[in-house]
Formats: sequence, structure tokens, C-alpha cells
Amino acid sequence: MATGPDSALTDHLTPEVAEAIRSGTHDNLFAVLGPHLLGGLRRVIAFDPGAVAMAALCDGQTIGLVPVAGGGLFAGAMPGEAPYTLQGTGPDGAVWQMEDPYRFAPVLGEIDEYLIGEGTHHALWRALGAHVCDHQAVRGTHFAVWAPDARRVAVVGDFNGWDGRRHVMRRRGATGVWEIFLPGVGEGVAYKYQITGADGAPLPLKADPLGFGSQHPPENASVVRDIGGYGWRDGGWMKTRAGRNARGAPISIYEVHLGSWRRKAKGRRISYREAAKELVGYATEMGFTHLELLPVSEYPFDGSWGYQPVGLYAPTVRHGPPHEFRDLVDAAHLAGLGVILDWVPGHFPSDAHGLAQFDGTALYEHADPKEGFHKDWNTLIYNYGRREVKNFLIANALYWLEEYHIDGLRVDAVASMLYRDYSREPGQWVPNKDGGNHNYEAIEFLRAMNVAAYGAHPGILTVAEESTSFPKVSAPVHEGGLGFGFKWNMGWMNDTLSYMAEDPLNRKHHHDKVTFGLHYAFSENYVLPISHDEVVHGKGSMYTRMPGDHATKLANLRAYYGFMWGHPGKKLLFMGQEFGQVLEWNHDAEIGWHHLDDPGHKGLQRLVRDLNTLYRGTPALHVKDAEPDGFEWLEGGDADQSVIAWIRRGDAADKPVVMLTNFTPVERPGYRIGLPHVGPWREALNTEAGLYGGANRGNMGRIDARAGESHGQPASARLYLPPLATLFLIPDD
Repeated sequence: MATGPDSALTDHLTPEVAEAIRSGTHDNLFAVLGPHLLGGLRRVIAFDPGAVAMAALCDGQTIGLVPVAGGGLFAGAMPGEAPYTLQGTGPDGAVWQMEDPYRFAPVLGEIDEYLIGEGTHHALWRALGAHVCDHQAVRGTHFAVWAPDARRVAVVGDFNGWDGRRHVMRRRGATGVWEIFLPGVGEGVAYKYQITGADGAPLPLKADPLGFGSQHPPENASVVRDIGGYGWRDGGWMKTRAGRNARGAPISIYEVHLGSWRRKAKGRRISYREAAKELVGYATEMGFTHLELLPVSEYPFDGSWGYQPVGLYAPTVRHGPPHEFRDLVDAAHLAGLGVILDWVPGHFPSDAHGLAQFDGTALYEHADPKEGFHKDWNTLIYNYGRREVKNFLIANALYWLEEYHIDGLRVDAVASMLYRDYSREPGQWVPNKDGGNHNYEAIEFLRAMNVAAYGAHPGILTVAEESTSFPKVSAPVHEGGLGFGFKWNMGWMNDTLSYMAEDPLNRKHHHDKVTFGLHYAFSENYVLPISHDEVVHGKGSMYTRMPGDHATKLANLRAYYGFMWGHPGKKLLFMGQEFGQVLEWNHDAEIGWHHLDDPGHKGLQRLVRDLNTLYRGTPALHVKDAEPDGFEWLEGGDADQSVIAWIRRGDAADKPVVMLTNFTPVERPGYRIGLPHVGPWREALNTEAGLYGGANRGNMGRIDARAGESHGQPASARLYLPPLATLFLIPDD
């Protein structure tokens, strides 16, 4: 029993406690170190394994602390309640000063704790992670991490020699959150968490799940980044973007992998700031409405293209720090371009520094590999049924929308989330509570994410990459849907590319592949995607997938792109395909800009630009993309000649557009087609025009529609339909 001040210190700092501190096994240093009232005196206990002497500087006084309980521990009485600074002396006589992290009160408040515990903290990134801030009038960084089953958590980094004994964090009750404020630590400092599992076993050092920055791969520590205080200039864009992202808006997306769009001297990747000028300028010149970036969340392996992220809250440092990524988004907005991010909440890699077994348990993932392991990708599946994990992911979606002004999220691999038996054999998956294969927890997560995203930022859009016939993907949640704004039309893409790969003379036998998509074209709000997935893994490029010689391949591509831009649905084209890149996409090299020295490739590029211009400027081609009354067949059954034709309509005041495609190399002179009304019509675009690399065959001047029913229309005209070509006809009145 303590009988005085010294015995009170001895009772407080027993030999066992002192040894646990020195050995790095003590799990609650805030209970021992820092200022404590012991035996009626305010005592300061400090630990620094590199010091042989220690003093406290307080109110202009230097107060010596005496060694206690063995090496590295020092204690002394302090007057009053004034703040103090520690001064250490090393064995070589070197002297240093430091703030004592154990004298600072917690930063997180009760509301943060409550919301984290409840799984409803939609600004989670403002509570957890590493935040440069002022606390108790001192500048430093507040670290907080969720690790509920950990016995002990310490933050280690450049600031403490990666010594886990120095900065053991404070556990915050039942929430499982650990936190510490480290004075003097600021921007650019590398750090990780040293975690001891419940069984006392040390884990691999972990990067911060909510870290805002990372080291350059292959190094993988988190880096403190101050993401506050950016001077956005895009207020005008933000006020108008809801209309630009709407169901009836013209949306033409240029999908880009930043690491291989452009390379600089000696193969250096383009920076965010360089992309803010070059990529934004190019996409604007080409008439696209949106950029879609393959995932920019930090990832360890280049070959994953970002689809196996470890740092969901960190823009990859491959192209620059967070503010420079904001420069890219800001520049896009000032140029009138929206920015969509590919977002990956479906799985994560098992890298030791990441989320896998984060606190020694299956924390973010399912414990059962039948639920928690993707054998296709050797990745782990999030446990969507755990409220904290669901909160982590929903908050991440909101983080990109809020902190980086992102205009949309394209959610990767949604099908893999919706089905418990996705890519699994019988007996290798766990049924839901009703015995079925739907993943109820993932479905609820996606709905909650969309509700939260659209609720907080009504002008944004979300897009699902969903390859099955799961119903109502793009229907509102209150109508029983998943709540996405749009869905990729994977069926249309597969069917039409398969059709185009056929020899044109055989296409008549596969005519349904270009017409079948219209049977379901209005069941969802569709995006027509010619994405990166179509030009990898031995598939070749869009150019090589077309039959014939060089000129014929380009003619096929021109006809196909014309068909695509005339088809109901928003448009998406992966970089390089706008000019017919020859080689399959290689993420380690820039796309084939040299092809533009060839007039044929240059012409194809111009065609895509003009298609975008026509699409954006012609309401009938976009305002009813998802409405059946915006489409009317003229000719869908001419399989023998491989010709299709239809009408696109907008609102009542909008001029209709008639589109025809000839998918054979045979010209069709005098081809009769029905038209909505009598009078002059003009070719608004002809993919066989000379400026696109074609042979300049078409209908020069005016097309006269005369009275006489044809194809269900009150008028008709005979026109020249060039080989392997698409025509867009618009009334010329």
C-alpha cells in the first residue's frame, strides 16, 4: 500500500509495468505515461529508449526527471497544470526537445464514437485516418484507426524510428477505435500501424485503411497528407452538373488509364497536373462529355490497373499528391468535362500491409473462404453484413464526391457482389438465409450507398458494371431497384462485337446480334461500353477484331462507331480506340499515338470527334436514350443485305434523326427507306466520307422524301447506301 509520494510512484510504475513498456508489450501507455496525480503530487512519467537523461521544460523552468525502474523511463514532480515540453539527452551528449504525446487529451468526441459504433458515420474519413491539426494549441497529426480485436496498437514511422514502443495508442471504449495525437508530425511523413492481435501475436505492419496518401510502390507505408484548404474554381460546373449527368443528357465517356495514356521522357507516367492540361485538352477537343478514370485509389500492383486497391482513401501517388489530383478534376470541370472514377468495393487484395486480417481477425473480410475469397482474382470479399465495414465503404464513396468533387462512380464487378455463387462450383458457396444465391447484404449495401451518394450530392451519377440480367439495377431504391443511375450494357457489347468479328458476307446469318439489344434497350438506363476489358487478355484491339485488310478494318470500325452513336444508350470508348489502336492495350506503355501519322487512323479519330459533336448537338440522339418512344424501327429484318435502319426521336419540337447502317462491303444504290415526313433531308454524317478515310461515297446534296407509305412512314426516298457505312439523316428545313 502506498504511504507517500515515492511509494505512490512505485505502485504506479511497477517493475512489471516498466518491463512491459520497455519490451513493447504494454497496451495502455496513457494509463502510465504522461502527467498523473500520484500521492498528492502531479508527476510526469516519460519514456524514451534513446535517452540517458530527461528534463521537463515548464513555465521557463527546467525540471530534471530522474531515471526510474530501469533504462528509458524517467519521472519527476511538476508544478501546477501548465503544459510542458520534454528534453532528452543521448549517450553522445546530443540534446533534443519534444512534446509529450501522453499529456494530450483525446481528439475524437462522443458523437464520433457513437456514429462509428453504430456504423452511420458518413464522414468517417474526418474521424479516422491521419489528420494534420492543432490540438491544445500545438500543431501535429491525429491518428485514429479501427482495430476492435487488437490487444495493442502503436503508430510507427519516420518520426519515431519505426519503434513501436514509443507511441502506443489510446483505446476508445467499445468502438474498437484507437487514437493518438503526435505533436510535431506533419505533411509528408510515412507511417504504419503496429498491431498486436488478441492472442498477443504481432501482425505485419499495416497501412492506414483511411490514409490519404501512400509511398511510391513498391514501398507501401501510408503518408500523412493534409487534404484541407483547396481552392476550388469549379463553382459554375457544380451548379450545372446535375443537368449534364441526367438521364436525358448527352453522355459520351472517354475511359482512361492514366498510367498509359501518355508517357513522358524515359517512360515516366504523366502527372495529374500534366493530365490537367493534356488529357483535359484532348478529351475536350474530341467532344467527349466525361472522363472516366480507371481506379486511382492506391494499389500495390501495376498489373491490376488499380482494380485491386489497398488505399481506398488515397489517390495514387504514381501521378502526384492529393491536391494535384484535385487540379486535374478542377481543370476538367473548368473545361466542361465531368469526371467519373472507377470504384472497387467488391474485393481487396490479400497483401500483408493491407486490410487482410487487419487486427488479427477477419475484420473487413468474411472468415469463411466460401464467402470471403475470390478465386478468380485471389482477393478477399468485404463482409457487407458488418455495419462498420458497410460504413467504411459508403463513407469512401462520399469521400470522393465530397473531397474531390468527383461527378460519378462507376462501380466495378457488381455481378460478383450480387451473387453468392459467382464463379463458384456447387458446394463452394454459402446460400443466403432463404437458401438462394443472392447476396442480400451486398444488395443492401449497394442500395444504401446509392441512397447516401445521391442524397448528399444530387447532381452526381453512379454506374454499375453488371453483366447479368439482375432486375432494376438502374431503378430507384424506393421502387425496389439498386438505385444506380446507369448500367453498362454488357449484352449489347458482347453481341455486337461478336457480329462485327464475322466476315461481312456471313453477317446475314447473325443479324439478330445487332437487333436483339433493342428488345431490352429501355429496361435500364444503359451505357454502351467499349471498355478496357475488350482490348486485353488476348482479345486484341478494336482494330484487330475487325475482319479484312487495313482499309476494310477501318471501314468496319467507322460503320460500327456510327451504329453505336446512333443506338439508344450513353457512349463509352476506351482510350486509343478512338483512332483504332492496332496493338492490344499494354498498361506499361503509352497508347499508339504514332498511328495518327496514317490518314486512315487520323480519319477515324476525326469521325469520333464528329460523332460526339453530332450526338451532343442533336437532342433526338440523346434526350430519350432510355425511353421507348424515342426509338422506332424502320428496317430491322433486312438480314440478307445486312442493313438496319431506325428513327431516333426527341421531344416534340426536336427534329428526328434517321440512321442506316450497311454492314457489308456491297454498295446499295437506290435503297428505299421510309421517312417521317415529306421534304428535303440531308446527310448529317456519313462514315464513308473522305475526311474520315472513306471513299467519299454517299448522297451529295439533298435527299428528297416523297409522299408514299414505306416502312410504316408516310414518305420515302431512294438513296445511295455506301458499303460498310452508317448514315445519319436529318430534315433539312
